[in-house]
Amino acid sequence: MSDEAAIVVGAPGSPYSRKLRAALRYRRIPHRWVQQGAPEARGLPRPRVELLPQLVVRGEAHVDSTPLLRALEASHAGRSLIPPDPALAFLDALLEDYADEWLTKAMFHYRWAFAPDVAKAAAILPRWRRTDQPESQARELGRLFSERQIARLGVVGSNATTAPVIEASYRRLLGLLDAHLERSRFVMGARPGASDFGIYGQLTQLAGFDPTPSAIALERAPRVVAWVDVVEDLSGLEPADDGWIDRDALPATLRALVQEAGRVYAPFLLANADALARRAERVECTIDGRPWLQQPFPYQGKCLQWLREAYAALAPVDRRAVDVWLAGTGWEGVFAA
Repeated sequence: MSDEAAIVVGAPGSPYSRKLRAALRYRRIPHRWVQQGAPEARGLPRPRVELLPQLVVRGEAHVDSTPLLRALEASHAGRSLIPPDPALAFLDALLEDYADEWLTKAMFHYRWAFAPDVAKAAAILPRWRRTDQPESQARELGRLFSERQIARLGVVGSNATTAPVIEASYRRLLGLLDAHLERSRFVMGARPGASDFGIYGQLTQLAGFDPTPSAIALERAPRVVAWVDVVEDLSGLEPADDGWIDRDALPATLRALVQEAGRVYAPFLLANADALARRAERVECTIDGRPWLQQPFPYQGKCLQWLREAYAALAPVDRRAVDVWLAGTGWEGVFAA
């Protein structure tokens, strides 16, 4: 990727769009934000898979926020999101994946399973594309979009069986993140890592837009609500080289976040991979002592593979450090030989 201004095609209601834009702002990488569906998006290159966000560079459109952040690390020096310590970088990637692939279940669940949240999303999301569209068109788009997204709840994993797991996990995450941020400015220390932007992206919706989870966040963790506003634009932050968490003094509050991810996301990853290998129609397992049931999710099968490859690529000394950190968190079975 070159130094020319990139174009980010996204939407305010897309947590991954917000993740990428906030990371670009923090890293001071020149870019232009183009709202999906706006006139400015016409004629831009299109990706092979229509996902958000889309990063247009040198006449090509690229998707998938995590690989995009890694590509930007390779093409733009300074203000890195990746800790230089390989063990810490692995931990950061683990929490980023948890945010992208598990916390998004809560985002989708709250938005499309609660009547007030559906009503707000239907009213606002289509109007972001064009505020000057006819009212009848905006209403119809809201209705069609809501129906399509509600029909996808089962794909993401939100249903009557999984709802208690998702909602309890969201509440715990708020408490654990609040406790960590009381002692640490960001997830990875005095400067943000990729996991900060992954968690932030989902919370822009959960704590900042959708009525039901926003009310929960404001009641239980106002510090987290404020943190989301801060991470929106960190272009003024001046990170120090030694701003990362000390690998020899990993905070108990950070380990608690890893343990929460291991409590819910790790068993899902294993069950999902098993269902994919057997070509089963359903993922059926127990998460946090409760039943879990959903369709297999092929992309999250790839996520498990990538995490395992990253773990295997660690030098022995770094792998031993990671093993110590993960002991007793629920992640051990994911990375067992």
